Amino acid sequence: MLTRLLTASAALALTAGMAAAEYKLTILHTNDFHSRFEPISKYDSGCKPEDNTEGKCFGGTARLVTAIDEARARAGNSILVDGGDQFQGTLFYTYYKGKVAAEMMNKLGYDAMTVGNHEFDDGPEVLRGFMDAVDFPVLMSNADISAEKHLADKLLKSTVIEIGGQKLGLIGLTPQDTDELASPGPNITFGDPVPAVQAEVDRLTAEGVNKIIVLSHSGYGVDKRVAAETTGVDVIVGGHSNTYLSNVSEKAVGPYPTVENGVQIVQAYAYGKFLGELNVTFDDDGNVTAASGEPLVMDASVAEDETTVSRIAELSMPLDEIRNKVVASAASPIQGERDVCRVQECAMGNLVADAMLDRVADQGVTIAFANSGGLRASIDAGEVTMGEVLTVLPFQNTLSTFEISGQGLIDALENGVSQVEDVKGRFPQVAGLTFTWDPSVAPNEGRIQEVMVASEDGFAPIDPSATYMVVTNDYVRNGGDGYKVFSGDDKNAYDFGPDLADVTAEYLAANAPYQPYTDGRIKQK
Repeated sequence: MLTRLLTASAALALTAGMAAAEYKLTILHTNDFHSRFEPISKYDSGCKPEDNTEGKCFGGTARLVTAIDEARARAGNSILVDGGDQFQGTLFYTYYKGKVAAEMMNKLGYDAMTVGNHEFDDGPEVLRGFMDAVDFPVLMSNADISAEKHLADKLLKSTVIEIGGQKLGLIGLTPQDTDELASPGPNITFGDPVPAVQAEVDRLTAEGVNKIIVLSHSGYGVDKRVAAETTGVDVIVGGHSNTYLSNVSEKAVGPYPTVENGVQIVQAYAYGKFLGELNVTFDDDGNVTAASGEPLVMDASVAEDETTVSRIAELSMPLDEIRNKVVASAASPIQGERDVCRVQECAMGNLVADAMLDRVADQGVTIAFANSGGLRASIDAGEVTMGEVLTVLPFQNTLSTFEISGQGLIDALENGVSQVEDVKGRFPQVAGLTFTWDPSVAPNEGRIQEVMVASEDGFAPIDPSATYMVVTNDYVRNGGDGYKVFSGDDKNAYDFGPDLADVTAEYLAANAPYQPYTDGRIKQK
């Protein structure tokens, strides 16, 4: 009997020891917020106040305040992190740059974020100003910043925070092609995320940190590669590809979390429409023994924090005159969703390309190129405000005209369809030409099957040796989104035309009520 009691006591002691060794952590996360401090419509664009009152809207910082407070209350140990791209997307960024993002992220109590490519849209100096204003570390491991004076003494590859008596190692990643996607300047060199992450994991592990979380603004595909090709990573909180992961929605790209090589990968779409909530259990050695969760939709069931509503209304006052101005009307919704425009012809792409070409046609320009990454939202039917147009086209790009050979245009189209599988923003929306492409051909190996250009007698095959006049935006003309064939001083280029948003608004007004359309100008073989 005594032996049996001793055995039972030993078993209880062992069980108690195991329970004590377990560490539970809730990871709350956002990504690709893009200055959507106010609620958004189902199209990810601005939401009218009356629609918000009727419960038709999503997101906004005031809902996140409530949701994060509630999540923390039920979580115990928790952290709040961001997968990058807080910058750019609405007039709040155009007017305030990173100041409102810093204020709201401090209010929400973030523990860390990684640098997104859009954090470099206005160069390292604006990013530094944001970093000086926030109460948490900003991270980026896969770049050499030693020659960039604004960042060298401030931007960290990784950091360690302590939650509930346990050390967590956080590592940042940004897109390897950020130099093509934004304006980081000449002093930063971006590198492969895999060795960058592994180097930080090894360093942190040597310091005794055995719970490693990567904050990655690199896209779902890259995150899976990082998970597969590194050791020691426990969780990857993603961004950049605006991927919706879920266990309950048919619209999800994959499960939440997606598990690759034992690594838990999560992402929560974009624009503050969801708050990611991942519950992770670690054993005493830092191994993940359980992980579950779901992105929480920020719909009308989540109450808006009134103090935050008031503060955002105050911040919006200088913007209201601009964005509330009605400039046109739309006969039906103008679809500009990224999962459509980045893989095929879309109505918003046609609108913007047509508007560009219409504006400069009297200069002899016959072809327009618009990168789908520059199209950031849809527009509802009915009255169209300047604020809606600026939400679609927030980057303050100007029209650029230039000359290029027919072969150069073919090469540009090859670049445009080279990353369709990754839903990248370089996919071209066009006017004045049509093209057919074949996704079964390897990228940059002849995916472009046919190109026809507009002429007085209709459309005719492109002449590789002829010279054509083209209009695009200044970002693409100077090599953005991989369009290096458009860059250079040998193109008789003019990069300082009118603002693209103004051009589009004026075209909408001239054709109001605008009827969105597609006409087969882009075909897939």
